[in-house]
Amino acid sequence: MRSSMLWVWWQVIAGHARMHRLRTTVQILAIAVGVALGYAVSLINTAALAEFNAALREVNGEADASIEGPRTGFDERLFGTLASDPRVELASPVLSTDVIVPGKPARLTILGLDPLRAGWLTPELLPGFQSGARGGARSDEAGTRSRFSMFADGLFLSPTALERLGVQPGDRVQVQVGDQRVGLEVRGVLPGVRPGRLLGVMDLGFAQWRLGRLGTLTRIDLRLRPGVTVEALRSSLPLPAGVNVAGPDAAEARLATLSRAYRVNLNVLALVALFTGSFLVFSLQAQATLARRSQLAFLRAAGLTAGDVQRLLLVEAAAIGLVGSVLGLALGAGLAGSVLAALGGDLGGGYFGSFTPGLVVPWQATAGYAALGVCAALAGGLVPAREAARTAIAPALRAGAEEDALAPLGRAWPGVVLLAMAGVLVWLPPVGGIPLAAYLAIGCMLIGVIALQPRIASAVFRPLAGWLQDSAPGTRWPMLLLAATRLARAPGGAAIAMAGIVASFGLMVAMGTMVTSFRGSLEDWLIRVLPADVYARIGPFATDTNFSAADLRVLAAHAAILRVEFSRNISLSLGPDRAPVVLVVRPVALERAADVLPLVGANLDPAEQPPSDPPPVWVSEAMVDLYGARVGATLDLPLAGQQRRFRIVGVWRDYARQFGSVILRPEDYERLTGDRTRTEAALWLRPGARADDLIRDLQRSVPSAEVMQFNSTGEIRALTLRVFDRSFAVTYVLEIAAILIGMIGVAATFSSQAIARTREFGMLRHVGVTRSQVLRELALEGALATGHALLVGLGTGLLVSLVLIHVVNRQSFHWTMEFAAPVGLIAGLCLALLACATLTAAAAGRRATGVSPLRAVHEDW
Repeated sequence: MRSSMLWVWWQVIAGHARMHRLRTTVQILAIAVGVALGYAVSLINTAALAEFNAALREVNGEADASIEGPRTGFDERLFGTLASDPRVELASPVLSTDVIVPGKPARLTILGLDPLRAGWLTPELLPGFQSGARGGARSDEAGTRSRFSMFADGLFLSPTALERLGVQPGDRVQVQVGDQRVGLEVRGVLPGVRPGRLLGVMDLGFAQWRLGRLGTLTRIDLRLRPGVTVEALRSSLPLPAGVNVAGPDAAEARLATLSRAYRVNLNVLALVALFTGSFLVFSLQAQATLARRSQLAFLRAAGLTAGDVQRLLLVEAAAIGLVGSVLGLALGAGLAGSVLAALGGDLGGGYFGSFTPGLVVPWQATAGYAALGVCAALAGGLVPAREAARTAIAPALRAGAEEDALAPLGRAWPGVVLLAMAGVLVWLPPVGGIPLAAYLAIGCMLIGVIALQPRIASAVFRPLAGWLQDSAPGTRWPMLLLAATRLARAPGGAAIAMAGIVASFGLMVAMGTMVTSFRGSLEDWLIRVLPADVYARIGPFATDTNFSAADLRVLAAHAAILRVEFSRNISLSLGPDRAPVVLVVRPVALERAADVLPLVGANLDPAEQPPSDPPPVWVSEAMVDLYGARVGATLDLPLAGQQRRFRIVGVWRDYARQFGSVILRPEDYERLTGDRTRTEAALWLRPGARADDLIRDLQRSVPSAEVMQFNSTGEIRALTLRVFDRSFAVTYVLEIAAILIGMIGVAATFSSQAIARTREFGMLRHVGVTRSQVLRELALEGALATGHALLVGLGTGLLVSLVLIHVVNRQSFHWTMEFAAPVGLIAGLCLALLACATLTAAAAGRRATGVSPLRAVHEDW
């Protein structure tokens, strides 16, 4: 019995797939595209995180905990306190600094280590014994000296650093640190450092001396005695402000926090294609079930039970999902490899650095996405399978009763309940920084609108058909009247046919609107925050370099410069498990803050601030969300080893720093820290001066020009927008995928409908309607149904875009943006889908109307 059932299933499923290759291919491709995009994003993120975590483990070694301070460091006397603490078995001091190599587009990290202590915790960071001077003959005496070379003045470089800098042991390399240029001898190689890392190691004492950091450490690695926990040490160890006790996984956790929202949003957006594919499977499976209604009824009459029919259709859907998943996994792996090579491990997001990780294929993710593809297909085929199993045999054998099978889909309450749930979910807070409720709201919104499609279609087409019947246009265009009447009398079929279009077009509109809104808001923001004509910066961000006094004098006194403003950015840690906050030191006048900053919301009036108030600061929107830093409240920040209190006088929009930034006036910063160094300059030109001429002259006249970057405002804006487009490359791919799925779905939908309505067309031909008139009626019906679906999808997409803009982005990235719809893109897509639907409906009808009218009508008897 089981073997005969399997034979029946195979004949029905395989036979239907052979007869309707286009429909089956579209369903498989819809699942494959969704699986491929989701799987590719997962592989890319997994590879990037694995590579970054391996690098962190290399630096942290076998330390149980670390004392971490700011980039400026902390007093090395803390090391003596920890080394003598009875809870600490071993303490290893570290000085970490990022320098620039003049003439090389590279930022080199130099670690100062105590070799005798670091060897127990981080042996991979120590040089190999085989290192020696270039050209020198190897000897036992040279080998013995190399064992102690780590204690001498000099630099050991990773293999990648040697290659990138073009040096060998025995050469000298120039580095820019602070405002000085220092020459260091390359004494050897670090064989244990992973490929791709630009890293150098020096003896701690020489590093402090040569790099201008005497008496300073940035980290102390600890091995704790048995039974001592990080939490116990943290709770009882007195530390300076800005210095924290971090566990062995703290850096990994910070990275996960830093990139989590980005990674989750990419994965969810990638799964949008799979979500859309599920609706397309539902639409085509429902139409296929209706077209095979009589055949399935014959199987029931021949002895199959209702459960057998339901299982048969679910097995068919699962087979489509399985084939689509396998194809999608192969495509996703290929896509991930290509993207890793082209864009890096962060897809342009800037979270994982500039390295290119190798592809990692975890079996859990592979199995998970394969299961997701099958589940998506099963979800799409479940409702048609249940309806086919519940239908009585006699009505199913009668022609013309297809719409009766769709009557249960016309119930309004499921759609209303889902929309009400969406309205509640959008107000719920994020879970762990992820807007899960908002994503559920979007899903409920889409499914709810599609569930209401029969009611919406009836409400639209019944008045249209009535108006055509009672007016002159209906007499002049009888085929239009026939198309509208058919849609009004069979709204369930139209709703199912258009479910895939509503889903794909709605999500297409939502993503396009979100990206357009973000890009437009970013362009406006760049205009506000880049008012000068030229900007100068010494090295990339997050290096320990700054302008020299000579640099500042040349920039301030140049004849072509009308005005110059100097600033600097400082990374502050407000907790071991939090991403750093950026302190921006720049001139801002209290009474003119709204003119130079993109402020949002209410701000304090400078006239109302008493002289005894703490110094004023302006915080970004992320500070409000993450730290509750609201206008009028006070904010404590660690500066120069002490907690300093400030008054929050305003909130500004900052698209450059996702995890918070604080603007502090230079006079307040200098008074509290004594630090007068600067790293950036904004230059306003005199009338008649040209930015390109000024940049060329500064590159010749500024002492540190070799390690400085000069850019005009236009160049910075163009570069920022290129980075934006690169970061949203996956979103653009998703939009293209949604367009293709939508257009192919339109073709498959009308092809299926035309074949299913062969008897209807035969009856029309029998009563005198010509074939060309039938094709015209099909084209008009396709245009009306698609136009209706596009309007519903447009409204749904704009509503979803509001959730993406005002809820998802705010909860994920902590910034706001202005709404802007891509009118041209939406109009073009509407016209393309309308033309595709009209032409496809007419083309599909040619095959269906090619059957003899007598033969088509005969099928009814």
